[in-house]
Amino acid sequence: MSLEGDMLVGVIADPSQDGETTAAAYWDLSGKIDTTKPLVPAAITPNSGKTTFYAAAALKDKKSIWYTVQPYIGALYGCGEGRDTGATKKYLVKAYMGNEKITKIDDLPNGRAEIGANKDTLRCFELTGQTQTESLLPLDPSKIVISRASTKNGTSFFTHDLSNGREKFLYKASDTQAIQISDRDGMPVARTELEYEGGAWRQYISLPDASGKFNRANALTTEIANRYTMNVVERQNGTGKYFVITDKFSDKTAVYLYDAEANTFSDTAVLAHPEFDISSLIFSRRAQDFGDLIGFTYDGPTSTAYWLDPELKGIQEGLDAAFPGKHVSLTDYTADRNRVLFQVSAPNSPPAYYLLVDKAKVAVIGSQRPWIDEDSLGKGDFVYYTARDGMKIPAIITYPAGYKEGDKAKGAIIVPHGGPWARDYADFDSSGWTQFFASRGYIIMQPQYRGSSGWGRALWLAGDGEWGQKMQDDKDDGAAWLVSQGYVDADKIAIHGYSYGGFAAIAASVRPNSPYQCAIAGAGVGNLAKLSNEWGDNRIQRIVQGDTVKGMDPMQNTDKVNIPILIYHGDYDVRVPIFHSRDFYNAIKDKQPDSEFIVYKQMGHQGNKWLPEAKGDILDQIDRFLTTKCNM
Repeated sequence: MSLEGDMLVGVIADPSQDGETTAAAYWDLSGKIDTTKPLVPAAITPNSGKTTFYAAAALKDKKSIWYTVQPYIGALYGCGEGRDTGATKKYLVKAYMGNEKITKIDDLPNGRAEIGANKDTLRCFELTGQTQTESLLPLDPSKIVISRASTKNGTSFFTHDLSNGREKFLYKASDTQAIQISDRDGMPVARTELEYEGGAWRQYISLPDASGKFNRANALTTEIANRYTMNVVERQNGTGKYFVITDKFSDKTAVYLYDAEANTFSDTAVLAHPEFDISSLIFSRRAQDFGDLIGFTYDGPTSTAYWLDPELKGIQEGLDAAFPGKHVSLTDYTADRNRVLFQVSAPNSPPAYYLLVDKAKVAVIGSQRPWIDEDSLGKGDFVYYTARDGMKIPAIITYPAGYKEGDKAKGAIIVPHGGPWARDYADFDSSGWTQFFASRGYIIMQPQYRGSSGWGRALWLAGDGEWGQKMQDDKDDGAAWLVSQGYVDADKIAIHGYSYGGFAAIAASVRPNSPYQCAIAGAGVGNLAKLSNEWGDNRIQRIVQGDTVKGMDPMQNTDKVNIPILIYHGDYDVRVPIFHSRDFYNAIKDKQPDSEFIVYKQMGHQGNKWLPEAKGDILDQIDRFLTTKCNM
């Protein structure tokens, strides 16, 4: 929803194409809203050619920004993920600016850069540049701050005038820097940079003084090897102290106040949760109390907002009561809170979108996957189980559809997330995999194995150098826990994962004493040595994460394969190149003849780079493999 609350934008299934592709949609909220019937888009713009809409954001002044992907085959010249020489198959991401009712969508060319940019820089911006909205500058009627990042040239920041499209270069961060900006004026709040000094990589944070000069804050300096979270968010109104989210003083991230003049932190956290990380702070965007802290979010089983503002707290509680058993998230709201865009979901309920009008009436906007019968979906749960070495592992459970206490599932699927520095949430799984399995009678576990982020430092750091080893033990121990609890028989368990999860499935196929009858790996890393050597073009990623990628290399253990594996991979994948899957399959196919390898044409790594026919066929192939090759 726009800052003024006069429009909504979103990506929808194109009604003219039977929902097989996407379209850009615009809802006009400028007049009186009839809440007795669903809101209908005032304008729908279909995809053009091979360009596909996948995300959108409403801004202000009747403007919106749209993101698309489109297939590309050509030379990258070292720009971004892909081959340095020859042609690469991949997807390009583009950003566009839309006007009122999206009657016109103008290119926001990634090739725009600061004056004096050379030809190579411009080419890299065009091929791999990422345009992002950094701030809506709520106190300015027409200007916003955008950034453009390129793997070759760092990130440049600009003001963009929505009234005329003019841009002004502000400042730039190199490829080893990051800048946190203020919503008040778009100027930097903090600058983070990595430097190699004294035999170690360190993260330095600098803060601007009254003249705009950056000065290093020594108390905020950390060594990369320690991997502390140190996130300077914003200055506190009245005191000038900084809100900092950090886990330097506790296992979970909490909020401290940092005094730049004294170079000290507050003695205790000003915001903390006893079990989970504080993930973000929410500040007022209204003129009368701009910058006041009005809430925060913490990452429990779901990402949950806790409101300090009494009015928003009351709205949240009222909506929670109106949608019992569901997770209600306030997405956008106007300064007077008379219009609130919110989302409602649950593990067995795809996200639905509503508009609260005048704090009293609710208008229906629409939902994801409206064709799904929720009675065919399984309910969710959140548990902890104990790994073999005593570490407590969080896990998300999805029960088979229609499950009743005491039932035994026909089988279990262990579904490790990608990353591995990522996590799952106990909400509707947008991949669709968990509920696909649940609708077919399986119980699903998503283990938050060591190495997962967002569950505290101890669990996160415990995954360092343990690919295919202790990280893999956690998944196997999750399978054993399901058996011990009577949910499934020990000979009816499979593992399915994508990206890092695909690595976990590949690793499972060569580990001795596997608890699985089969493995299914999507776009998985099969060669750990090559991944370590070719970690990607992102220098920051190599510095911060590269040394942690060690452990059991499946490619060096193909002689130990002991269960059939279904491997699928897209030929446009540059995040995990297809050779990982192809080479592993060629090495094990004669030893496990029930194994299979499927290549999907024009499929990239992320889901927004998958063709609709590939999405459906992958599910069909997984279902067939589980039935025919896994005996489940």
